[in-house]
Amino acid sequence: MDLELASGALLEGGDPVTYVNGEEAAEDVVGAVQALGRRAAALRADAADPAEAAGAVDRTVRALGGLDVLVNNAGVGVLGPLAELALSDVDRVLAVNVRGVFLASQAAAGRMPDGCGRIITIGTCMTQRVPGPGGTLYAMSKSALVGLTKALARELGPRGITANLVHPGPIDTDMNPADGPYAAGQTTMTALGRFGTAQEVAATVAHLAGAAYVTGAEFAVDGGHAA
Repeated sequence: MDLELASGALLEGGDPVTYVNGEEAAEDVVGAVQALGRRAAALRADAADPAEAAGAVDRTVRALGGLDVLVNNAGVGVLGPLAELALSDVDRVLAVNVRGVFLASQAAAGRMPDGCGRIITIGTCMTQRVPGPGGTLYAMSKSALVGLTKALARELGPRGITANLVHPGPIDTDMNPADGPYAAGQTTMTALGRFGTAQEVAATVAHLAGAAYVTGAEFAVDGGHAA
């Protein structure tokens, strides 16, 4: 989904900074953006580490001259029965899905200009509807982002910085392909009867990057999964 989110940044007039799950994939995104005549950078950082999160923001400002929009898209999922979830699983998921979002948002907010900063976080439709057993840890971690987003909206609102949350449903990605082993069940849970595309999620993110009077809100891009 990273290329689609980067494309969304371009549509809003921005220059994206990204990192996928490896250097090669990240450089592919940068190359695609630069081929369009725009600036882009790939910065590797552990978002759950305070120093690295702050360092990534500093490097972004140095590379591109500023930071206007943060899209929190890093995430990890560990699925399984409650009785089989290890404490190490809990720590890992919360470190990436919650701590990482908090630290990135904290660091970015400190460098965003008043009046136009945007913090957009990618959540999940499972905050509204958990379709079956096995999703306890993932749903818990992503649900924490609801409270975080609303608190950020209140705290940063006086500076004109917005914070919003996007909840994708079943989206056709490498991690969850529309022709994968779990696709049929997910499809039947949507009102539209199909998987969404990364471009459809990116369109909502791009809208929020330009929306000045929307904050503290949740947007479902889930094909009616929570309907």
